[in-house]
Amino acid sequence: MDHCSSGTNELLKEFYIPEYILLPELPVEHISYTPSCPVIVFINPKSGGQLGGDLIVTYRELLNKVQVFDLSEEAPDKVLHKLYHNLEKLKSEGDNLAAEIQRRLRLIVAGGDGTANWLLGVVCDLKLDHPPPIATMPLGTGNNLPFSFGWGKKNPGTDNQSVKSFLGQVMKAREMKVDSWHIIMRMRAPKEGACDPIAPLELPHSLHAFRRVSDTDSLNMEGYQTYRGGFWNYFSMGMDAQVSYAFHSERKLHPEKFKNQLVNQSTYIKIGCTQGWFCASLCHRTSRNIARLANVKIMKKHGKWEMLHIPHSIRSIVCLNLPSFSGGLNPWGTPSTKKRRDRDLTSPYVDDGLLEVVGFKNAWHGLVLLSAKGHGTRLAQAHRIRFEFHKGAPDHTFMRIDGEPWKQPLPENGDKVMVEISHLGQVKMLATENCIAKCICDSLGPSSVIHDDKDLSDEDSDRSEEREMFGAADAFRYPDNIDCISLAR
Repeated sequence: MDHCSSGTNELLKEFYIPEYILLPELPVEHISYTPSCPVIVFINPKSGGQLGGDLIVTYRELLNKVQVFDLSEEAPDKVLHKLYHNLEKLKSEGDNLAAEIQRRLRLIVAGGDGTANWLLGVVCDLKLDHPPPIATMPLGTGNNLPFSFGWGKKNPGTDNQSVKSFLGQVMKAREMKVDSWHIIMRMRAPKEGACDPIAPLELPHSLHAFRRVSDTDSLNMEGYQTYRGGFWNYFSMGMDAQVSYAFHSERKLHPEKFKNQLVNQSTYIKIGCTQGWFCASLCHRTSRNIARLANVKIMKKHGKWEMLHIPHSIRSIVCLNLPSFSGGLNPWGTPSTKKRRDRDLTSPYVDDGLLEVVGFKNAWHGLVLLSAKGHGTRLAQAHRIRFEFHKGAPDHTFMRIDGEPWKQPLPENGDKVMVEISHLGQVKMLATENCIAKCICDSLGPSSVIHDDKDLSDEDSDRSEEREMFGAADAFRYPDNIDCISLAR
């Protein structure tokens, strides 16, 4: 759409952003109306086979091409920093259109869960008074984030009509607050060899090593590497992450074989079989069971740390924020009235400041989720979780954040690896009428929602400043010569 004023569709005018808003070097452009739903679109061209590239073409045909960004060419942090800097400048000069666009702005991200996670981290790091809500277009394999908020699991059409339909949904979508989760991981630096225990490209995009060392940085410890980042859907560890890691490794080696969502999903199942996930009791050494690998502690809302009992048969553990895992399955389910009373459990809400902690024995155990009332082993609901890994038989395990896996070295000798997850504010997502995620305010009213951690414990207060930044934006970017986009599919 070269210009909304030149005989364009009335609907598309509502999404239009004039070029001078995004390109500060251009003169101010006067238009005769204010768009009701201005959008910025970020698309990962490597997601969904060739669909990402096709979507870029379609969106640029329908909208102003400068408001559609190819993530392989421009990182979202640079785009949004530039945009908001220009908006503030224009507002200070009395530009009412810029003020309205900033107030009404919505973001669209088309890609896998990793791509959506990347953009969510960037928006968190901007620390805006009124951050824009985000719609997720499913272009990945699992698509747990878009499915949770009603955008579906299947890769979308890329023709004009399909994109117009999606834009119409974005206009009608409601805003929904969702908990953000901060993760810290610490391990001893190797005495010889590479300076990083994990190769940079092995880490999820949202979990990067930080190098800002100062005397007041309470997170840094001499002789250790510390990483931090954020997630919005889940953190998992164990056999499920091992299968995911094998799948991602195969896709990196042979990207030409992974250009269709159905093929990807069937390949994932085959890899699960070859990794022994369906016959874990035979193929999976008991030394890799979660209880043998780590001590797990939890903290309920502003309480004290307590040990969490993990049954010895559990080979995979998931800390879940949204009701969608492994392509739309709900591991927590809905506890019965008796279990809510006896075990102090609640239904899963995305804004209650709690993670649902679920365990699985093997893939057959996971298949229980396909039944109407199926669920994994409900272990706890927690406001904070800490994993302390100690020396054992295996030298590594597997972890993943929002669909992005990595191979995690485990301690040698008397060392420890520590992973700690804590609640850190909320982001705004866009949800359709098909949204399966539940908000606590829907049943208890807005006064019950946790908006931030103002009543932090003493331990939290000492570290709250260090937890302000997530791992996805400027302070935690990979160097410019690293292909970040390959990690965010």
